[in-house]
Amino acid sequence: MSAVEKATATAVAAEGRTEVGSRHTPSARPPAVSTRLLRSEMRLIMGRRRNQMGMLVLAALPVVLAVAVKLTEPHNRGNDAGDFLSQATSNGLFVPLAALTLEMTLFLPMAIAMLSGDSIAGEANLGTLRYLLTVPVDRTRLLAVKYASLVLGALIGVFIVAIVGAVAGIALFGTGPMLTLSGVRIGFGTAVWRLVLAALFCAAGISALGAVGLFVSTLTEQPMAATVTVMIITIISWILLGVNQLAFLHPWLIVEQWMSFSDLFREPPLWSNLLTGLGQDLGYAIVFWLAAWARFTSKDITS
Repeated sequence: MSAVEKATATAVAAEGRTEVGSRHTPSARPPAVSTRLLRSEMRLIMGRRRNQMGMLVLAALPVVLAVAVKLTEPHNRGNDAGDFLSQATSNGLFVPLAALTLEMTLFLPMAIAMLSGDSIAGEANLGTLRYLLTVPVDRTRLLAVKYASLVLGALIGVFIVAIVGAVAGIALFGTGPMLTLSGVRIGFGTAVWRLVLAALFCAAGISALGAVGLFVSTLTEQPMAATVTVMIITIISWILLGVNQLAFLHPWLIVEQWMSFSDLFREPPLWSNLLTGLGQDLGYAIVFWLAAWARFTSKDITS
C-alpha cells in the first residue's frame, strides 16, 4: 500500500471513529456534512503519477494544435466557415474547441476510463477496499463519493483542455469578434461564455461515461480490465454511430450527442441537440450508478 493510500485510509478511519463516537455521546451536536472522504479521494487521484502524466497529455494536445496551425497559417487564410481548426487563425478561442473535438473521441474517454477503473477495482486490487468498509464507511456513501470524484475528475480534465487551449490560441492568434459556424460574428465575451458552456457540456458526457466505468469497476478486481472494457464500449459506440444503417440504435449510444457542443457556436445556438445530449447523459449516469449501487451493496468484499 502506498503512502498516499495509507494516508487516505487513515483519514477515512479517523472520520469513521468520529462518527461512531458522536453516536454514543447524547449531548454531541449532529455532525455536519463532511467532505473529508471526498477530499481524501481527490488527493489520492491527483497524487497518482500516472494521472499527473495523463493531465500533461491532455494539456499538450491544444498546444500542439495551436503551434501546428500557426506554422501552416498562410494555407488557412480566407476560410470564412468550416470546422474549428480551420477557423483558429481568425480567433484564438477556436483552438480549445478544436482540441475538445479531438480529445472527446479518445483522450478524455481514456482518462475517465482509467479513473473509473481505479475507483472500486483498483481499491480491491490493492487490498484497501475491505479496510475502507471496516472503518465503517457506508457502502452507498462510499460509492457516491467515488462517483463525485469521477465527476470532478471529468471537470478537471475538460477544463485543462479548454483553458490551456484558450491561452495558447489567444497567445498565437489573438482575440476579437468570433465568426460563428453560421457566418455571424459574436463578441469576445459572448464567445468566452459559450466556451465555458461547451466545456461543461463535454464534462457532462465524460461524467456519464464515468458512471458506466464505475459499474464495470464493481464487476472485477482488475482495474486494467475495467479500463479496457470502458474504452471498448466507447470505441464500439463511435463505430456504430458512423453506420447509417443502424440509425435506430444511435439515440441509445452514449456518444451520440457528444459533439453537439458545436451548436453553441451557431447564431442563434441550436439548443435541441444540447438538451437531448444532457438528457442522455443524465439517464446514463442514473442507470449505471444505480446498477453499480445494486452490485456493490450486495457483493462480498474479500480484498
